[in-house]
Amino acid sequence: MWDSRTPGIPDELFERTEEVPITKEDVRALVISKLRLREGQSAIDVGCGSGSITVELCLQTRGQVHAIDFDQNAIELTKKNLQKFGVSAHVVQGKAQDVLPELPQVDAVVVGGTWGDAGKVIELAVGRLKKGGRIVIDTILIETMYHALAKVSELQLADIDVTQVTIAKARKVTTGTMMLARNPVLLISATKP
Repeated sequence: MWDSRTPGIPDELFERTEEVPITKEDVRALVISKLRLREGQSAIDVGCGSGSITVELCLQTRGQVHAIDFDQNAIELTKKNLQKFGVSAHVVQGKAQDVLPELPQVDAVVVGGTWGDAGKVIELAVGRLKKGGRIVIDTILIETMYHALAKVSELQLADIDVTQVTIAKARKVTTGTMMLARNPVLLISATKP
């Protein structure tokens, strides 16, 4: 289905529904790059939604990947996309606060959904990271960014990087091509010392 070694699988290749969000391909590519993954590493995708990041993690690491979401529709869609791309992951329905403590230590964590409890979810996610492991938090909410920054500082993570991504995509109109802006996305990445 996707035989390139680079992240950023085109969005249209994924199964999608209106009810379940997808992290867009350009943002996915940045998230994966900030994780600094190596072959065989393990990862957790918190708030997996459509499973687009879960699929990318599986293809990049070829290691054990865990996906969490509280929404049954998201879980079903993630499973469909894993099957479509011929990869497998441990997919768990539940709140991150309940599921994360039960998961093994991993090399990387992506936090894409905190359901209003960013600080606690990030603390638990960092608790699942091995020494030297990387975390990336992506959000469109300023409040989540505020709580995430406070928590990664409190946890004394290293190499903290904050990036705002604003992407516009071309669309043909009758008189030419216009650029349509997507929601700005805030990314925080850091390393567990």
